[in-house]
Amino acid sequence: MSFTFQRAQESDLSALVTLFDAARRFMAETGNPNQWKPGTPSEEELLDAIHAGKFYLCLAEQTLAAAFYYDFGADIDPTYRKIDGAWHSDAPYGVLHRVAVSPAFRGKGVAGACFDWAFSQCGHLRIDTHDDNKPMQRALEKHGFRHCGTIYLADGAPRRAYDKVN
Repeated sequence: MSFTFQRAQESDLSALVTLFDAARRFMAETGNPNQWKPGTPSEEELLDAIHAGKFYLCLAEQTLAAAFYYDFGADIDPTYRKIDGAWHSDAPYGVLHRVAVSPAFRGKGVAGACFDWAFSQCGHLRIDTHDDNKPMQRALEKHGFRHCGTIYLADGAPRRAYDKVN
């Protein structure tokens, strides 16, 4: 299956809300009911990321297969400054957040395509996930990410941190 990537637009908001509702249900069904609270990400958060040019769509034949937040730079995620463990590089890095795959495309390599696209943009990628998000942890490890330790969100919640370096 071939995928294309493009920046999300305001007109994509309704489809993104539907996609994230489905992703939250899937997470709850697979033992991870607490990573994304209802309404997370909010429409405001999605619009902020869209307006900043940091929210992307993964399309299969013009059909929404997945969506995610991507950014790149030096020290762009303040929660990644302190880690119980160690990153594999201190170089500028890309981050992936809020990766959500459409139910129609689960198990078809979409998450891996998103990881590969983001990695091709920067060559050093960081991501984190909830300890209960076993499907994401398996996908990350399958695609060459290495567990680095634990980071803590602004509210103190722990997350498993991963990176992939050229």
